[in-house]
Amino acid sequence: MIVSHHNASTARFYALRLLPGQEVFSQLHAFVQQNQLRAAWIAGCTGSLADVALRYAGQEATTSLTGTFEVISLNGTLELTGEHLHLAVSDPYGAMLGGHMMPGCTVRTTLELVIGELPALTFSRQPCAISGYDELHISSR
Repeated sequence: MIVSHHNASTARFYALRLLPGQEVFSQLHAFVQQNQLRAAWIAGCTGSLADVALRYAGQEATTSLTGTFEVISLNGTLELTGEHLHLAVSDPYGAMLGGHMMPGCTVRTTLELVIGELPALTFSRQPCAISGYDELHISSR
């Protein structure tokens, strides 16, 4: 079943680096607002975190961790009114953790990001009767 129709757009990309101690969520939010990104996504990310905040699948509470973590993957969508981001990290022993990225993740050494934008589209969140959550809605500008 296809929930919605397909929309097409060219893409443009932004490269940025976050510095030690910066909180990732607030920096991404500020970048999206500053550049008025209406339909963006994390195209690539590498770096490390000192603090990690995750909401695991099916859980309501945020789990906060402090230590040394390598970012294995950060992906998801960004828009002016919100985001939906998933983060996977490994600890110093290679054990993996992942889930919804929540506010409270801070950069340890660097966080190098490539953010893509679809300038002909707008992302928003709308209630979905199927999932029961606010889900991605894609519209043309």
